[in-house]
Amino acid sequence: MHPFIQQIIELFDAEGHHTYGEGINQTEHAVQCAELAIRDGGSAELITSALLHDIGHLMATTDIAFGNYKHDSIGADFLAPYFPAEVTEPIRLHAQAKRYLCAVEPGYLEDLSAASLDSLHHQGGLMNEEEQQAFRQERFFEDAIKLRRWDDEGKDLELSKQQVIAYLDQMNAALTPQTTAQNV
Repeated sequence: MHPFIQQIIELFDAEGHHTYGEGINQTEHAVQCAELAIRDGGSAELITSALLHDIGHLMATTDIAFGNYKHDSIGADFLAPYFPAEVTEPIRLHAQAKRYLCAVEPGYLEDLSAASLDSLHHQGGLMNEEEQQAFRQERFFEDAIKLRRWDDEGKDLELSKQQVIAYLDQMNAALTPQTTAQNV
């Protein structure tokens, strides 16, 4: 196992039991999102992105009941030396995807949980038209929207039967070639 993936698993083992206002813990939410990505036929990179999208919550402790409001960029930056943009950019953009969907999709805002509503306010609120247009131009716009939808749906305990290590094959497949070569 690559040492960085071992570090990720150890981080979930140590911090994954924490909740952030959703009634499930971080590990349960992570594996639920990964399972949704698998069911949708996601690539190894997108499954890994779904699994690790909230890793920033585990890394940046906070007293805020709903987690760290910058967890998207914290997580993406942490993963970037080892994983390609196909993994890290949907993570970096998933909070912005929420802002976008709240602005453009009728009923989306009303369906957000209390934790998502709270973080929406701290992450910039609804996108204006200029921000929406810029967001649609992002290379990973579509993947960020997929990840956001899995994030919203990943709160069902029936999908929580696995542990993070169960996604070892996808994480290994998603590592950058340079990272994989360093581990040989």
